[in-house]
Amino acid sequence: MSLESCAQISIAALDAGIAPIARVPNGEYAIATRALDNGALGIVMPHVDTAAEAREVVNRLKYPPVGHRSMGGIGPHYGLRSATSGEAAAALNAANLTIVMLETPVAIANAEEIAAVPGIDVLLIGTNDLCAEMGIHGDFGNERVAEAYRTMIEAARKHGKFPGMAGVYNEELMPRYIQMGARFVLSGHDAAFLAGAAAQRTGFLRKLSLR
Repeated sequence: MSLESCAQISIAALDAGIAPIARVPNGEYAIATRALDNGALGIVMPHVDTAAEAREVVNRLKYPPVGHRSMGGIGPHYGLRSATSGEAAAALNAANLTIVMLETPVAIANAEEIAAVPGIDVLLIGTNDLCAEMGIHGDFGNERVAEAYRTMIEAARKHGKFPGMAGVYNEELMPRYIQMGARFVLSGHDAAFLAGAAAQRTGFLRKLSLR
């Protein structure tokens, strides 16, 4: 979506008491910081494979003294009210949920080093891409995937970070990884929600005897 749409959704979410989180393309920090300036309270950065890449994420997305993001003025987070730059930086650093996606075997192997990076809040496995990289497209129940989750969850717990799960929406399989310890859980996609509700309503109507 456009940055304008992202900003409008973020402002609406803030007004509703919901924390808006934006996923940006890998390495697109100009998009990420503009999303944060315009209302987002967190960024999902995909395809982070190493601790060095995780440190770069923190440096670009957090204000000093945690990172090196430029101060862009006071945005919608404060309802456009004035606040000192120091007050805003401290509050927004604390509120900015910084999420890195682990989507390759290399990232899983480096999970502990990534989890140890100060300023990273969530390690999120992108299960679709991880399966693709492993050569087991869509096989979310594969033991290799389960082992990746075990590795990531152990690393996250050791360093006080939240373990995350994305891409697994099968109601029989989701509990497996949640019971392992996944706590930042993506529940699905808006288009899938709409399609599921539409299919349910269509099934109901087809059972009616229309004469």
